[in-house]
Amino acid sequence: MKLIKLFFTSLIMILSSTDIAVADTPEPSNNIDYPVGWQKWSPIAVSHRTDNNTSRVILGNSIAVEAARTGKINPWPDGAILGKVVWKDRQLKDWKAATAPGKFVHAEFMFKDSKKYNKTYGWGWARWVGLSQKPFNDGGKSCISCHTPVKNRDWTFTDPAVFPTIK
Repeated sequence: MKLIKLFFTSLIMILSSTDIAVADTPEPSNNIDYPVGWQKWSPIAVSHRTDNNTSRVILGNSIAVEAARTGKINPWPDGAILGKVVWKDRQLKDWKAATAPGKFVHAEFMFKDSKKYNKTYGWGWARWVGLSQKPFNDGGKSCISCHTPVKNRDWTFTDPAVFPTIK
């Protein structure tokens, strides 16, 4: 029994340490350093895009999570980092009405610093593609053009999910 427990404990440790197969810290994207440790951030919201069949989880650093939980998101506070992790949808074999994350597409981030990024509407925009986390560098142009419809919402599409609060 101890051997079985040791086996499963070891397996869990191995699987949890292989979230993304990155040998070293990836190169910067748009002159922004890779946010090491984002895989352990808390969720703020989820979304699904029907136009390209992708599922997303929106994560935040502690500043972003606090802002989301207290409704202080227009504008988001300086220091907030929002991460959007994107997978292609895949249909579940045993539950045809449901989809789940399939192939990993990319992780993209918005870094709020109204002074540092004043030329890009207060946000630094960065994206790393594939499991190798190859930096995508276009100066944030594609991000900004996509987010233009929500410029009056501090350039974010995210509607934070409501979490129950227990006192």
